[in-house]
Amino acid sequence: MIRVFLVEDEIIIRNGIKNSIEWENEGYQFVGEASDGELALPIILKEKPNILITDIRMPFMSGLELSSLVKKELPDIKIIILSGYDDFDYAKDAIHIGVARYLLKPVSSAKLLENLKEVSEHILHEQKEKELKEEYLREMSENEELKKMKFFGELVSGNISLGDAIDKGKTFHMNLSAQIYKIILFKIQAPACQDSLSDSYIETYEEIGNTASGLPYIYSFQRGADGWAFLLIADEPEEMEYREKSFTKTLKDIVSKYPEIEYFGGIGKPVFRLRELNNSFHDADYAFASRFTKETNQICYSSDNHISQNIESLDCNNFAELEQAHNVIGKFLNNGTIEEVQSFVNACFNEIPEEQFHSTIMRQYIIMNIYISVKSFCEKILANAREHIDRKISEADDEAMKQAILTAESVDDIKIYIGHLLEQALEIRNTASGRGYSDIIKTAVEQIEHTYMSDNISLNTVAASVGMSPSYFSSIFSREMGRTFTEYLTDVRMEKAKELLTCSSMRTSEIGYKVGYKDPHYFSYIFKKMLGCSPKKYRSDRKGEDK
Repeated sequence: MIRVFLVEDEIIIRNGIKNSIEWENEGYQFVGEASDGELALPIILKEKPNILITDIRMPFMSGLELSSLVKKELPDIKIIILSGYDDFDYAKDAIHIGVARYLLKPVSSAKLLENLKEVSEHILHEQKEKELKEEYLREMSENEELKKMKFFGELVSGNISLGDAIDKGKTFHMNLSAQIYKIILFKIQAPACQDSLSDSYIETYEEIGNTASGLPYIYSFQRGADGWAFLLIADEPEEMEYREKSFTKTLKDIVSKYPEIEYFGGIGKPVFRLRELNNSFHDADYAFASRFTKETNQICYSSDNHISQNIESLDCNNFAELEQAHNVIGKFLNNGTIEEVQSFVNACFNEIPEEQFHSTIMRQYIIMNIYISVKSFCEKILANAREHIDRKISEADDEAMKQAILTAESVDDIKIYIGHLLEQALEIRNTASGRGYSDIIKTAVEQIEHTYMSDNISLNTVAASVGMSPSYFSSIFSREMGRTFTEYLTDVRMEKAKELLTCSSMRTSEIGYKVGYKDPHYFSYIFKKMLGCSPKKYRSDRKGEDK
């Protein structure tokens, strides 16, 4: 029911209004009355009525003053003013405050009910619009993580001003005004032998995300295959040091509950300006890159000795070093992702002194060494595959290797060739083991295409069907598809709706139901939000074009 409160200093008029209307029968709840604005204000703020009926001239506090104060606290309230004064200045002030109706006394119960009905219809319309908007925002809430990922990219690229960064941060409930900033990059991974994500992996991922979001001095950003980026803020160096140690200990404690889960992290140096955050990120990324060459289960700094003890300056006469390089490459091929190839290549080449590349023999040695490692890995993978995989390092790849040996003149040339070679190997591994995200996304997309019309389909149900937690699946889907799960589902539904509006005579409510929206109002709201016009207008425009 619409809740109504009455303020009138003349008791005869107040009782007349209160007693002449059968409030409940008319669809209203009469929640209180008062003889002046001063007495009324605290009761109104407590009862929170939908409609306030008030006299304009009262002792202690006028109706206009009361209306102004109530509107500040309850902006959605509708106010009907009763006045014995046909004065333009009063009416003008009432309009300025946002009063819904300005009625001259005496007012009959029929006239008052007529205005109450009109105001009530407006309230119900606003409430419905608000509900539709809230439902839309709930559905689109996963967009937040995608937007946060983009925002993080802007922060660490330095392509955003301080003012814009602080303002944009507020939209994600981040207070980026601090004295000191620091980046920590962190990732967990399941053992290479597992074909799918285990429950322990999903639980670890969820607990880390929930823990970070509960700490007021840490802002987390999901990075898909690269794990998380955590932005720590503090106002004193000692405070930052304490927060860093406390948080990294918390991360280690969480992962230690699951012995089969491995982790690695890189800590950046502290910076004292937000626009210098890219320096902390690059420092953390350099440390994080050593996950390819160091032992797992540690969180390190870029200054920790040399970034790797596994790849040292190469000497073609030292067979032991050849074996070390094989081990490092094999480790990456077992655990790495296609998205990490470039980082791995850069990390490895950072370990080789630049002067080594001046020698043609050394360049050829590096290419041949990595090629042999990759080819051996692929042959082993294919030999152990449960079914025939029609992919291998072919004669064409042998020829490409020979060409690379003959033509690679710079470090960049070698990096490009090796990057391509590693990507091929990882695709073969993913196909053979079923670990590729492409299969997961393909399954999810197929499920959307076949069940988009169900109102039970959601991020949670699809994530469960592919064996992932909702947050991790959302991160993977967004990165792979370039839009969130909800955006993709909505786009599919809108395309089907457009097709039915154009090619069928079904009513719009039926079409909404057909594409997965059981509430026709919500279907119209979404359609207009996405396409800029109502379903009816879209249909009439299309029919007009047909003519």
